[in-house]
Amino acid sequence: MSSPSPSLSPSPKAAATRGRERRRRVLALGLLAALPALVAGLVIGARHEDSARSAVERFLTAWEKRDYGAMYAQLGPAARRRTSPKRLVRTYRQAAETMTLQGVTTGRPGKITDGHVDVPVRLRTRIFGNVQGILRLAVEQPPGGEAGVDWRATNVMPGLRPGEHLARQTRMPPRAAIEARDGTVLAQGDARAGEADPSAGQVVGTIGPAPPERTPGLEAQGVPVGAAVGLSGLEREFDDQLRGTPGGTLFAGRRVLATSFPQRGSTAHTTIDVRVQKAAVEALAGRFGGIAVVRPRSGEVLALAGIAYSAPQPPGSTFKIVTLAGALQSGVVKRSAHFPVSTSATLEGVELENANGESCGGSLEASFAESCNSVFAPLGARLGAARLVGAAERFGFNEEPSLAGAARSTIPAAREIGDDLAVGSSAIGQGKVLATPLLMATIAAAIGERGVRPVPALAKETAGRRIRATTPAVARTIGRYMRSVVRSGTGVGAAIPGVVVAGKTGTAELRTTVKDEPRPPQPGEPPQAPPEDDKSDTDAWFAAFAPAGRPRVAVAVLLVGQGAGGATAAPAAKQVLQAALRR
Repeated sequence: MSSPSPSLSPSPKAAATRGRERRRRVLALGLLAALPALVAGLVIGARHEDSARSAVERFLTAWEKRDYGAMYAQLGPAARRRTSPKRLVRTYRQAAETMTLQGVTTGRPGKITDGHVDVPVRLRTRIFGNVQGILRLAVEQPPGGEAGVDWRATNVMPGLRPGEHLARQTRMPPRAAIEARDGTVLAQGDARAGEADPSAGQVVGTIGPAPPERTPGLEAQGVPVGAAVGLSGLEREFDDQLRGTPGGTLFAGRRVLATSFPQRGSTAHTTIDVRVQKAAVEALAGRFGGIAVVRPRSGEVLALAGIAYSAPQPPGSTFKIVTLAGALQSGVVKRSAHFPVSTSATLEGVELENANGESCGGSLEASFAESCNSVFAPLGARLGAARLVGAAERFGFNEEPSLAGAARSTIPAAREIGDDLAVGSSAIGQGKVLATPLLMATIAAAIGERGVRPVPALAKETAGRRIRATTPAVARTIGRYMRSVVRSGTGVGAAIPGVVVAGKTGTAELRTTVKDEPRPPQPGEPPQAPPEDDKSDTDAWFAAFAPAGRPRVAVAVLLVGQGAGGATAAPAAKQVLQAALRR
């Protein structure tokens, strides 16, 4: 019989090992239980960090675009309570104007530490070059709340301290000179136009303190308030070039942040021809008006005298060039058309007279050469307001002028012109049609250039731009008719021996073109003498190009209150054409 097995007790070493294993199992179970909370905390923290960093990055991107509204949207709740949108916008705009800011470039933000993040920033300025440094942005990261930028006014540039304000002292360089196309000095030094030939003074223009509408833009470029800038003429056209770049000192409180020296501008080499300019001034002979002279192919401006491009007036019958172009191009009239010989035309029950009540009509060419209102007013009514305005705009009406300070030549919108009487009046350059001599010179040039209108330019570098105004066939027809005007029509005063001149006269009524019947004599009254011709009631115009085959010059003359265009403006144009064509 076998004996029972003896009972075995664990050794002390084995018992210790089993105890350690039980403790490890308990610890592991505890860690497993705590792990979800730990992971959740880390994820929430990372998300909060990402949210704040995203707000900073969006803030910086908006700053580079100068989108101040988008910048404000990235502010944290506390910053929005402390700062209004208007205050933020005002602060950045004032700082930008003071430092003449041109652009902002921001680098990659660093790590958010203790509620702040450092960002490299470069500010490109017009006067002071690049101003750069590290911008420290405070960041809002409220537990469970919305993260954002904790904005302060010092954030407008790196290194700005609390309580400091940006300020600038500015110095202007001497103004650069203006030269004619042959290198003749037209203006130089502080005296400007006083240094120039007197005949060039009108085209040189004036300088002085900026008008209110230009002041904000000039201040943003660093030009001090009250500094002399170009106000008219060549001084205005080339003002940015002549003015140069200001210099000065940028302050933060009393600290100097940046300094620069003024940089003188460059000489303006213009297209003005001294001989032609002198002839234009002499042709005006002190009368109120304007003369513009251009090269037909390039649009280079050779002369501007008086109100050549600053004060539009009713163009009178010179506008018939536009009306005829629209009528021929649309098929409203044919070259073979004939018209009744008459002293006037009636539209909407109102009688429109020919100049001086003259009788004219017959062929289309003869009607144009004799400038018959009795033909062209009804022709304009047939063309209609929409097509008339379309033709005018192709020739440059309602277009923003290419020269600084120039006034627009205008015709009302088709829907605003009115009935047939208003359309007919507009077609003969009356009604509310207004033009400058400069535009009328380019219209004449367009006819000489087979329907392509040059855009006026005062520098060779910007010359040469051209716009199609009408078809070559229409331009050839009108050019032939304009030769008839000078050969045998109303513009014989512009004829030059040995040169074929093509032109169009204009006599714009300043008060009315409606026939006014004289008051019948009253019983017992002595007979009244016929009223004298009142020259002050009309603007005299003439627009032309020459030589007619290969035009080298186009001119337009306006003499305000000086009678008929053929009598006064055409001889003035002849004087200028002769000077321009003299080799």
